[in-house]
Amino acid sequence: MTATLGDILISSGKLAADQLERVRNLQAEKGGLLGPLLVQLGFVSERDLAAALAESLGSPLAEKKDYEEPAEVDGQISPEFLRKHHLVPLRVSHEEVEVALADPGDGFVIDAVKLAFGRDVAVRIGLISDIQAALNRHYAEEADETAAESLSTTNEVDEIAHLRDMASEAPVIRRVNQLIGRALELRASDIHIEPFERDVVIRYRVDGVLRTIDFPKGVTPAAIVSRIKVMAHLNIAERRLPQDGRIKLRVEGREIDLRISTVPTLYGESVVMRLLDRGDVTLDLPSLGFGDQTLKRFEQLLARPHGIMLVTGPTGSGKTTTLYAALSTLNTPDRKILTVEDPVEYQIEGINQIPIKPNIDLTFANALRAILRQDPDIIMIGEMRDVETARIAVQAALTGHKVFSTLHTNDAASSITRLQDMQVDDYLITSTVDGILAQRLVRRLCPDCREAYQPTDIMVEELGLTLLLKTETPTLYRATGCEACDHTGYRGRTTILELLVMTEPLRRAIIAKEDADALRRIALAEGMLDMRSDGLRKAAAGLTSVEEVERVVQSLVAIE
Repeated sequence: MTATLGDILISSGKLAADQLERVRNLQAEKGGLLGPLLVQLGFVSERDLAAALAESLGSPLAEKKDYEEPAEVDGQISPEFLRKHHLVPLRVSHEEVEVALADPGDGFVIDAVKLAFGRDVAVRIGLISDIQAALNRHYAEEADETAAESLSTTNEVDEIAHLRDMASEAPVIRRVNQLIGRALELRASDIHIEPFERDVVIRYRVDGVLRTIDFPKGVTPAAIVSRIKVMAHLNIAERRLPQDGRIKLRVEGREIDLRISTVPTLYGESVVMRLLDRGDVTLDLPSLGFGDQTLKRFEQLLARPHGIMLVTGPTGSGKTTTLYAALSTLNTPDRKILTVEDPVEYQIEGINQIPIKPNIDLTFANALRAILRQDPDIIMIGEMRDVETARIAVQAALTGHKVFSTLHTNDAASSITRLQDMQVDDYLITSTVDGILAQRLVRRLCPDCREAYQPTDIMVEELGLTLLLKTETPTLYRATGCEACDHTGYRGRTTILELLVMTEPLRRAIIAKEDADALRRIALAEGMLDMRSDGLRKAAAGLTSVEEVERVVQSLVAIE
């Protein structure tokens, strides 16, 4: 039957011969039926497989209307068995029981049904999604009772086996793959799976904004979460503690890394999957949003042989990507570059990257001490989290190393006071810190549907556009929406930046213990372009909208 099924799919143009050969090799290695493997790997659709099976076996297809009134099982067969083998009893007569079955290649299932009902079995070929939907509608209560009873009476080993079985079902695998595939289509950076009292919410973060999508039909939330945890090599039986893991996938020739985080909530486990597309990262400073003025000053700082360069901003503001771009600029055969990261997000050829492992006491501080003995020219620290790490970084800069790192502060000037809070002496800050780059990510306007308009005089005055752009009648752009941007008006993101360069007036102010506002005023007087002004310039250039800039920097007030 297997060969006949493959031949039918090939002859109908639904499957290529090399694809069939690949699946047969996988089947020989791992076992399983050919049909579900073909669907699981995405080579054929459920409907094409069902049609080929029906032709191969001479069995009729089950239509949706056949599932409207399925037969009562009355304890003769458990809903758990039905779910595991993708089986729905449709009708029971004195002579036979008619069932819808996704793949009748396993004779054990048909024999078990025959034994349970004491009748012959007539098989119809059904789609897995239709079967799962019918089971959820008509046998949900019995399945829940069976599952509850099973979990209350089995030991931990049985529970793990049950969860693993759920995670290995073809519909669950397909739904998880679809979730990830759709996220990649939308260019989402994160997938959020959030359980609540009445339902489960799935949201994608696209260009920094969360968007709700429908939860996959025909599968349970526990099965989805279990599948993700299996892929990330997490403990699927542990649902009381947070867990972190990682998944590596190859999708359509692209290397995708997913960082997985699970936390227990009132109604189940909340899962966040961060997608890192290695092939989609741009490590080029101008394309990241550096304007001519900021880029020139930043490159001058990069050219200095030693000192500290900080990049600051909230989580998800692109700090690590900017650091990688800076390191790529400096990555030449005559320089040794070492990084300490938590975790290593992107692998860069020619750079030695060390992942932090707190469980074995490989912390930022301990790793830094070790790499200073590795004779590096340039060091990148993923984040200055504590006093000890900050002090070692300062000592490294004092001994002739170029040090890059990140901080979590709102703007560039606040990073100085943050270092002071971390007990770094003022004279060390002024002698080691070369510059501080603060940044945010704003959504790019869709170039296919953006709409130009002339702002009102009041708007020009309130935003200070005349002084900033040196023109009386600036042109701005607004979002409209089209098919290319999924009707959001935006597609992709760019950075808005402010670069504080350490100068003598700033050094004197730091020694004098001036606050962040005073330091910011001095930096602006010394030529720093603040983030809001950089954003407005990008809005006037048509890269983003004024509304988007104000949304992102609403907590930052430009100081005149």
